[in-house]
Amino acid sequence: MSFVSAFNSLPLKALVERSLAASTDAARASIAKAKLSLADFAHLISPAAADLLEPLSRRSQQLTQQRFGRVIRLFAPLYLSNECINNCKYCGFSRDNPILRVTLSVEEVVREAQALRAQGFRNLLLVSGEHPKFVSTGYLAECVRALHSEVPSISLEVGPMEIEEYRPIVQAGADGLVVYQETYDRSVYADLHTAGPKRNFEWRMETPERTYAAGFRRLGIGALFGLGDWRLEAISVAAHADYLLRNCWKAQLTISLPRLRPCAGEFQPLTYITDRELVQLVCAFRLMFPDAGLVLSTRESPKLRDGLIPLGITLMSAGSHTEPGGYTGAGKEKLHHTQRGRIVELGASEWAAAGPDPHATGQFDIADERSPVEVAQLIRRLGYEPVWKDWDAALTA
Repeated sequence: MSFVSAFNSLPLKALVERSLAASTDAARASIAKAKLSLADFAHLISPAAADLLEPLSRRSQQLTQQRFGRVIRLFAPLYLSNECINNCKYCGFSRDNPILRVTLSVEEVVREAQALRAQGFRNLLLVSGEHPKFVSTGYLAECVRALHSEVPSISLEVGPMEIEEYRPIVQAGADGLVVYQETYDRSVYADLHTAGPKRNFEWRMETPERTYAAGFRRLGIGALFGLGDWRLEAISVAAHADYLLRNCWKAQLTISLPRLRPCAGEFQPLTYITDRELVQLVCAFRLMFPDAGLVLSTRESPKLRDGLIPLGITLMSAGSHTEPGGYTGAGKEKLHHTQRGRIVELGASEWAAAGPDPHATGQFDIADERSPVEVAQLIRRLGYEPVWKDWDAALTA
């Protein structure tokens, strides 16, 4: 049985209603528990628990320091390609968006990684749109193989694949894979994904299990907040995380809490989660999953990121670029549009419109533009230690 079967039998509506109706006493009792159920998690994200944010935050901070110490691990996303065959209304890389696209060569990927290594990073997340013509399994494995000697920790966030397609990437040296369900609301998912293989809700949902079977030992999941009701999404992510911890128990698990940001296509959020609710959600995930890594990206503002560091976050990106070639300018001489999988070269007027320093279009706008050095300095000022290296395969050899 996969998580799809468990998800289909999940009383999501009842759990959301339980959350909305929870009393202060029920929320307080759940905060005090050593081991939480999904019902307890629903209490922790309730309106009643919002009035208990101070004790909730204090308990979250205690658990985080107990399990992880005063350490914040840093990583950087490295975008390989913004080509995509999917139409996803909320994504800047969506197939029909008239954006500047490029796929970096392996040599250009190495140059980007070297620039990040010079900044201190030893933990990279390779990100790509989903387009097998440009981003094949062989290409991904070659990129990982080229980086593995210099970057001890490599994860991927790419289109879902079969188990056998993942194996060469693991053998090349990748140890982690991140996949967001985006939204766990089937009807919202169907409306937002209008073309491409990403339309298959259940195929995407089973991806972490396939990656585990292929040999990945770090699994990352999450929902993109701003699409479905945030409490429904949070309860679904919690159920998914609980399933993976029980059934893929040899792997480390991370949970990401991204919120929608402006991007090409100008999609507007369908729902909202406030800063205060996001803080509450981080603390709820920490109490529910004391040993899971909680990830915070540069989608969030510097002020909010700084405030969340002591409350449960264990992994942060810094100095991020969401476009291929963002760290070195690699690939800008190959910019183009894509129509039905075919490269369409830019005309003279399009090059002129791109300005004196053209670059590929990013997936979304970041909110925290501080350099990695500035983020590391802030972490130290808060009494924590920034760690640039998250994993080394040699330790498990």
